[in-house]
Amino acid sequence: MPLGIHHVGVAVDDLDAAIERYAALFDATVEHRERVDEQGVEAASLRVGASRIELLAPLGPDTPVGRFLAKRGPGMHHVAFEVADVSVELERLRAEGAQLIDEEPRHGMFGLEVAFVHPEATGGVLAEFVGNG
Repeated sequence: MPLGIHHVGVAVDDLDAAIERYAALFDATVEHRERVDEQGVEAASLRVGASRIELLAPLGPDTPVGRFLAKRGPGMHHVAFEVADVSVELERLRAEGAQLIDEEPRHGMFGLEVAFVHPEATGGVLAEFVGNG
């Protein structure tokens, strides 16, 4: 079961400009920045107090975040839940009949495992599991 909210993901057109905006408006500080080719993004994890925002800029128009921006524009992309074991959570949701995007965990920021759950399973919000195993 989820341990809590790990981060909220926000799709942006310009990562550097978004980092500056979040720093100025919310006193956010960059915790980590990484290019994640497997997901087609350059991402920055920002700390806002004890919470975390993940800014996602597409590496191209034919990537999941690129298509999201073309269809919806910049804005909230997903909510990520911290879990002890991503594989166990995927199996639990699969047994409950939830629609998954990822059948197996994949590489995410910080070297953590991640997996996405289809918005149809959650009432319209893309969900992500983030865990160490």
